[in-house]
Amino acid sequence: MSDIARQLALDLPHRPALGREDFLVAEANEVAVAWIDRWPEWPQPALLLYGPAGSGKTHLASVWQRGSGAVRLDHDALLAHEPPALLGDTAAAIVDGIEDVLGDEATQCEMERKLLHTYNMLRERQGHLLLTGRRRPAEWPLRLPDLRSRLAAAPAVGLGLPDDQLFAAVLVKLFSDRQLRVGPQVLSYLMPRIERSFAHARRLVAALDDISLEARREITVPLARGVLDSLAPNVDEAPDDGAREMGEDKHGSGGSG
Repeated sequence: MSDIARQLALDLPHRPALGREDFLVAEANEVAVAWIDRWPEWPQPALLLYGPAGSGKTHLASVWQRGSGAVRLDHDALLAHEPPALLGDTAAAIVDGIEDVLGDEATQCEMERKLLHTYNMLRERQGHLLLTGRRRPAEWPLRLPDLRSRLAAAPAVGLGLPDDQLFAAVLVKLFSDRQLRVGPQVLSYLMPRIERSFAHARRLVAALDDISLEARREITVPLARGVLDSLAPNVDEAPDDGAREMGEDKHGSGGSG
């Protein structure tokens, strides 16, 4: 783990994402990134991305949104409006988190009807629909046969949780974006104790930045330990076996929402 943390200049390509953030490409997401790059030459009107929480689906959908001008369709918007009003003149849409968008028993039939209408409208416009979900598309709880058959024909691409090298690169990039200098000991301490989630990494780095500025202190292992304690509800802490400063004990790979 400490060897990875010392490699502060990791040979991973950067992809522009939200603002000045980068989307880092590695084995866990490279196939999905290739499909996003392939747009608008998708073979079907829809593309399905799936993977565990924290694997970067929402982030990658945002990358596509910047290029396509897609509108985001969530549960509340679909419940309140018909697809023509939601889409306007656009020819691209995102449904991020299909399990949440479908809603409960009372609204699912209505959601599926409107999703099917959205799909058909975009197909007529030669546009595209990007859907994401935590489970494999074959396990999405769809009841409407027409919607299920259309999505079954769409390419489905899985994303995995970031591995150690990718996650170390994410942390290094986030610290660099804020012009923060963090030594390998801090990275080695953080790596086994933090959720494998891009969103959680951003929260952690922002908290470290705020506290270091307020206290006028460099980011050290004790400071990092205090911030991790403050984020405890979101952190899968590793056991302390005496390697407190370097954190070279066992590590987990839990995700986040």
